[in-house]
Amino acid sequence: MTWTIHPEPVRSPAAVATVRAYIGEIAGRYYGRPATEQEIDAALAAEPDDALTPPEGAFLLARAHTDGAVAGCAAVLMVAPTTAEIRRVWVAPHARKGGLGKLLVNTVEGTALRMGAARVRLDTRHDLVEARRLYARLGYAEIAPFNDSPYADHWFGKQLTPVPVPPPEPTHAPE
Repeated sequence: MTWTIHPEPVRSPAAVATVRAYIGEIAGRYYGRPATEQEIDAALAAEPDDALTPPEGAFLLARAHTDGAVAGCAAVLMVAPTTAEIRRVWVAPHARKGGLGKLLVNTVEGTALRMGAARVRLDTRHDLVEARRLYARLGYAEIAPFNDSPYADHWFGKQLTPVPVPPPEPTHAPE
């Protein structure tokens, strides 16, 4: 399966539906039962996505190349002049096990670099073992807590490495 990942306005219907699905899943895992619409609303109110707009933030949607169906999301927010926080990394159940999580994280890191970040950080919970495993594989290391979120048990950080841009090919004037 191949995907396309592009910025999406965080208030678009596709973005809102995707974030609600993401929160529904992680809240359900937290509670050990399906999350209610009221619980999803409360989570969105506690951690709104309003800042995930340029130039300080970005929200990305992954879509299946074949039919355009939403397959996941990721977001980034500049929290200091050279530090970005990665948020809302999620792969829809139907798109898992195909490398989309890695592609989302790599893409959101590239977005953070273009926004001026030299390092990124993120938090996650102890029960989200798949996420912790992914972050470790991608070079993230545990760091000191940077927030007091009741839903964070692990905090990770990573230095970003700018991708070198090759010098332009020399041009020759006609003789």
